Amino acid sequence: MSKFAPIDLQPFTSRRTGALALRDIDPDAWRDIPEDAMTDARTDSEIAREYISHGELRPKSVANTQKELYRFLTWCREEAGKSLRQLGVADLNAYKDFLKSPPADWVSTTKWPRTDERYRPFSGPLSDASRRQAMIAVKGLLAFAEQTGYLRRDPGALVKNVRTASASRITRYLTQDAIGLALATVEAREAETPAALRRRERDRFLLVAYAHTGARLNEIVGASMGAIYTEGNGRWWIDVVGKGSKPRRLPVPPDMLDAFRRYRTAFGLLPQTGRTDATPLVLSSRGKGLNRITDEAASEALKAVFAAAAGGATARGDGDTAAQLRQASTHWLRHSMLTNHANNGVQLKTLQETAGHANISTTAAYLHKTDNERHDEIMASVAGKNVL
Repeated sequence: MSKFAPIDLQPFTSRRTGALALRDIDPDAWRDIPEDAMTDARTDSEIAREYISHGELRPKSVANTQKELYRFLTWCREEAGKSLRQLGVADLNAYKDFLKSPPADWVSTTKWPRTDERYRPFSGPLSDASRRQAMIAVKGLLAFAEQTGYLRRDPGALVKNVRTASASRITRYLTQDAIGLALATVEAREAETPAALRRRERDRFLLVAYAHTGARLNEIVGASMGAIYTEGNGRWWIDVVGKGSKPRRLPVPPDMLDAFRRYRTAFGLLPQTGRTDATPLVLSSRGKGLNRITDEAASEALKAVFAAAAGGATARGDGDTAAQLRQASTHWLRHSMLTNHANNGVQLKTLQETAGHANISTTAAYLHKTDNERHDEIMASVAGKNVL
């Protein structure tokens, strides 16, 4: 059998039953599992599948968790020679070090399918950020295994998270001038056909929506038309679902509402709708139906806007703005919204709730005002006196 043979980590399609019958058929397989265990898992791969299936992972997190747990379970078998029940704190710390520099026979720069004998789990050493994410998946599995009774204790609880050398502030954001140029660029698009008009107004709405709400890419794309609403007090909101399937509602300013109404009108819809409208919020400009576009398509649509705006910045001799726009993505608009509000005095707690950050220290990374003031003070001193 190949060292890197596939491990079945597909989510269970339904809750498995028959634990008592299985105990009777193969009692040895259950000898280390308490009678009151809340799991039917008999093997490490089965408890991993239950963990992946238990509903706390977002759909996009499932594939990454499968990848990380495949690496870990393969390491347990091939390198440590241990099952999950035999692991200790030293083993998990050894795995953290293993991720820094996997052996050559674990690495391939070509991404072969997992069914190919040339498949290897790594393309090279992992960065500290990637090691951190890998260990989050591992520790999540071990905690779940203990909580369900599959493990008597969780060694991961005593393992420190991987420290990452992160910057103290967010740097990937667009200035208000850059966003204004992007908006002017999309507004200037010719729309001589109904499809071109639909595309222009949809892309304009996307730009305004992400710039104003700071929502993540999939939070807007995954919403419905009815998610934009008012409760009758003059305040407009958009409901989104964030990480961990946690709902949030975000303020909708007047120009975003205007962009929304223009966008709907371009698609032949009434300017406003009701909260029960399940029509996808972000529609394809092609075809006759009201079909949702993918996250990737929405991302590419805005990248095209940024690229065109970069050309405009270059034409007017603004190389810095052009360079920003060429690198920009939808997520930059999230960074831009949070950065601008943080520097304009909005309370970090308010921004934390708006952004859906679990930790306020994440939100604090968007606060640049202190840095800017420090820079201005130094420059004022330099201007007033030659210090060199």
